[in-house]
Amino acid sequence: MGDYHFVYKDVEGASTQWDDIQTKLGNLPPKPPAFKPPPFTPSSDHQPKDKTWIDSQTSEELEDLEDDLDDDRFLQEYRKKRLAEMQEAVKIPRFGSVIPISGSDFVREVSQAPSDVWVVVILYKEGIPECGLLMQSIEELAIKYPATKFVKIISTDCIPNYPDRNVPTLLVYNNGAVKGNYVGLHSFGRRCTPEGVALVLCQSNPVLNDGHSKNEAVIEGVRKQFIEKVVADHEEEGDDYSSD
Repeated sequence: MGDYHFVYKDVEGASTQWDDIQTKLGNLPPKPPAFKPPPFTPSSDHQPKDKTWIDSQTSEELEDLEDDLDDDRFLQEYRKKRLAEMQEAVKIPRFGSVIPISGSDFVREVSQAPSDVWVVVILYKEGIPECGLLMQSIEELAIKYPATKFVKIISTDCIPNYPDRNVPTLLVYNNGAVKGNYVGLHSFGRRCTPEGVALVLCQSNPVLNDGHSKNEAVIEGVRKQFIEKVVADHEEEGDDYSSD
């Protein structure tokens, strides 16, 4: 009968009790730790593709995704929709502040503005408190509705000999024509607030545009904000009376 000699090997990096004893006595060097592969992390190419994922992509990335989504009709249609929204948003003019102009700028900046842009012009004079009050509201609205163009011009630069008693005056233009004319601070109610000015501007026309909401939604939002402001002011007045 043949003489067989078996050699047993542990898993690489594993340690037997005998080895542990010999290592403690210094007869064997410490064994390296057992190999552990790093945890698996899926690449971005394998992340689930859904609406949230598509919303996180830039327009350039969406352009490159056309071939990758051929097998998912819903995501392909959603990709096209998002891409169209992004392209449309780029076309919308963005202003976001009250632009100072002179008389020589008026035709270019106001009368010749694109037909889809509403322009609000404030005629003012320095040193008149009522002009400062209305200007504060206009500056706030210009930030809130960046797709509406707001410009300011000294009254007599716009209309020679324009009476100071008529300032501030707001003119609303669209497609080269005057659509609104509001003379004096009293045109905007007992208190001149951004909410009150917005409501007056949107009474007849969709003057205010935030760049992403439909006209009906903007107008509804303006009305809601005005009501909330009136209620808040009324409650504040009630608190003042009760404290007295």
